Amino acid sequence: MHYGDRRPEDLPHDPFKAIVAPRPIGWIGTRNADGIPNLAPYSFFNGIGTGPHMICFSSMGPKHSFVNAKDRGEFTFSLATEPLVAAMNATSDMVPDGANEFVLAGLTEGQSVEIAAPFVAESPAALECVTLSATRLTDRHGNPTDAHLVIGEVVHTHIRDEFIREGRFDVTLARTLSRLGYMDYATITETWELARPTEKG
Repeated sequence: MHYGDRRPEDLPHDPFKAIVAPRPIGWIGTRNADGIPNLAPYSFFNGIGTGPHMICFSSMGPKHSFVNAKDRGEFTFSLATEPLVAAMNATSDMVPDGANEFVLAGLTEGQSVEIAAPFVAESPAALECVTLSATRLTDRHGNPTDAHLVIGEVVHTHIRDEFIREGRFDVTLARTLSRLGYMDYATITETWELARPTEKG
């Protein structure tokens, strides 16, 4: 099966998110214009570079996280894990601006070092970020889309000591979550290594 802009009837559900998977979950912490904390998960999220470390997330529509990260110039990322899945899901609820999702989800606000935005203290790892850009994306014809992209530079990293083994952050111990298609998620419980082929010059 193949198709272009129009999905066939044999695919009543859009397979895009299932094909582009697994994806990390961007659990984004910000503060609004009044300084009230905001926390929400985004399935369009990833790391985009090192030296310096940079991450990005996008929302469909200018949601609170996008607006806050753009206006205040900062945000945090907290790692979403299986033990925190209920709290993570609770923070995905559509609530008015000014509602504190940390309180609604029963989470503790971690105090950042370099910025003012809080992170999830219960999370095994978190990143403090300064916003580099916050833009509304256009399609190939130059038409505005509903996708709003934020890129941030990591300025401080938090890791809870119990999740470090032999000098490495252990994702299987953390039980990191990933977002799949439809309503599906996965937990990282196993990893394996694959060395790159030796470069020949």
